[in-house]
Amino acid sequence: MKMSQNNPDKDDQTSSSKKTISLPISRVRLIMKSSPDVSSINQDALFLTTKATELFVQHLAVSSFNNGSGKETNTLSYSDLANTAEETETFHFLTDILPKKILARDYLKSLEQMQEEDGDF
Repeated sequence: MKMSQNNPDKDDQTSSSKKTISLPISRVRLIMKSSPDVSSINQDALFLTTKATELFVQHLAVSSFNNGSGKETNTLSYSDLANTAEETETFHFLTDILPKKILARDYLKSLEQMQEEDGDF
């Protein structure tokens, strides 16, 4: 039986698919299985979820780099990611995960102010 070049067997497709992603599929599977709503995971769905996650992280990183101070220093910092999450509507849902860093003394001052405001009422 001769196979054509256009139709490689399934094993060849699977191995070439794994080469196109960088995230560990086993870790993505573990995260997906941690949801109580997930009972089984189709391999194609796992691959697509892994690839989509990788593309999303890449898009976030590039957007943060372009919007942040990374152009001058050729680096990407946490503050670049946090600023992008806060300032870009597409990434706004990440503000709880990527909060802007503040100094402890600034946090304590704001906490004191909140307590004083609550005491006034």
